Amino acid sequence: MTTAQDSAVPTPDAPPTHGVTLTDAAASKAKALLDQEGRDDMHLRIAVQPGGCAGLRYQLFFDERSLDGDALRDFEGLKVAVDRMSAPYVEGAVIDFVDTIEKQGFTIDNPNAGGSCACGDSFH
Repeated sequence: MTTAQDSAVPTPDAPPTHGVTLTDAAASKAKALLDQEGRDDMHLRIAVQPGGCAGLRYQLFFDERSLDGDALRDFEGLKVAVDRMSAPYVEGAVIDFVDTIEKQGFTIDNPNAGGSCACGDSFH
């Protein structure tokens, strides 16, 4: 798995970090998508929003904004941001990218999820 490059000693001005981990496959795919678009000014944002049939829905998207309270980690050149409200819901989650004949896309293994919907788009 890709390891995040966090500073060993946080400074008062440093943004907080989060506990989400990206696998090598997920980091490589996200970086490839950004490279394909020619964008080096964006980061991957992971958010949790109300919705879906189980109550909460994940959102993964590229973002150029920095929000107050964002927690950041760097995965070999790919910055990953989690907003302050979403961070507790995704703490310890592992994001992977699968590319098989049955499924292609990002997956989230979240130890905080008590259950999910049948389609896997939302959790509670």
